[in-house]
Amino acid sequence: MQLSSIILAAGKGTRMNSVLSKVMHPICGKPLVTYAVENAFDVGAKKTVVVVGHSAEEVQNYLGDRVEYALQSEQLGTGHAVQAAKPNLKNETGLILVMFGDMPLFRQETIQKIVDTQRSNDGPLTMLTVVAQDARGFGRIIRNEAGKVTAIVEEAQATPEQRLIKEVNASVYCFEADWLWNALENVPLSPKGEYYLTDVVEIAVSEGRNVAVVTADDEMETMGINTRIHLAEAETVMRRRILDRLMLSGVTMIDPASTYIEAGVSIGMDTVIQPNTFLYGSTIIGENCTIGPNTIITDTKIGDRCRVLASVLEKAHLEDDVDMGPFARLRKGAHLANHVHMGNFGEVKDSYLGEGTKMGHFSYIGNATIGKDVNIGAGTITCNYDGEKKHPTVIGDDVFIGSDTMLVAPVTIGAGAKTGAGAVVTKDVPEGKIVIGVPAKELRK
Repeated sequence: MQLSSIILAAGKGTRMNSVLSKVMHPICGKPLVTYAVENAFDVGAKKTVVVVGHSAEEVQNYLGDRVEYALQSEQLGTGHAVQAAKPNLKNETGLILVMFGDMPLFRQETIQKIVDTQRSNDGPLTMLTVVAQDARGFGRIIRNEAGKVTAIVEEAQATPEQRLIKEVNASVYCFEADWLWNALENVPLSPKGEYYLTDVVEIAVSEGRNVAVVTADDEMETMGINTRIHLAEAETVMRRRILDRLMLSGVTMIDPASTYIEAGVSIGMDTVIQPNTFLYGSTIIGENCTIGPNTIITDTKIGDRCRVLASVLEKAHLEDDVDMGPFARLRKGAHLANHVHMGNFGEVKDSYLGEGTKMGHFSYIGNATIGKDVNIGAGTITCNYDGEKKHPTVIGDDVFIGSDTMLVAPVTIGAGAKTGAGAVVTKDVPEGKIVIGVPAKELRK
């Protein structure tokens, strides 16, 4: 039976006190709405419609063409929001999964269980509930003497007795498509002037149809985000899930409490993550590495057996057996080949360092291509910017760059050449030659 999905993401999120749309607030590096979209894809939804309203363009720009969009221009409740997606799905048969874009902690297996239950349900819908100590504003589940669900009462309309009910609506549903659209036409206007999706439960019961229920095992999984406090709570849960998944896959975390790893990060077996390490974005780390402590890595690819100590890396690439730090920095476009060593307080940007090259401390390499087995002495600087444009530096294999050498680009240093300490190189150096002085000149033997 074909599955489509609707994700409700039109709310303003007033209590977030933010100019950013609520569903665009991130946890572990991804906006809230992303988790709902990924769950929909993971359980096999062939078409997903995101209902947008406030900051619609912001959501659309992020999600792109992975999904379709429906606009709820006027906020008239959850039933009205689902109805806004009807033009996108009117020709779709089978089942429709409905989720909220501000509930990021649902596991795929929970959503799959709801869909599977509805596939075998002879009634028109399956819903998710949870027994919660804190209702968090969710509607209360009303059951009859036989234990069947007969209604959902929204908190605003609940009596004092009903508010004591611990089982609450967790706001995930799977419907028969045709039945859903017909039922929404009969949803009454609430005292608040809104159309509640929860009222379709009573409609099903009045028709004598069965409402199936899946009860979540983990209360935290059903958390909705309404405030920055909720956002922080969800971040804590998701962060721990990520760390647990990595540790179970063979990664060592010396101190999980002081380690931050975003959802898109991948780490190989037997790598050790030291305390106070932060891994962001799409970072990939190979096997048998040691990362940290006190290290920040963003959108960087790291090979096997690398050692990164107390350093900052952004959009860089390390091949295998690279050793760098402490206090080193790789900026965008830095590429360190196998067995490169980079000393403390060094910086590399938009440059390639060939295999076996050693870069001394207090050096800056920018817009450079460096060959194999090069020695870059302490304090070396590629003077790559002339105030208007950046220029390249090319260094051949087996070159020795003396300490405090200034390489004024554009400049090429031939294979096997050497520069003396403190040299200011303004012209190309032929292969095998030695240059010294300011400006650097060839040393005559």
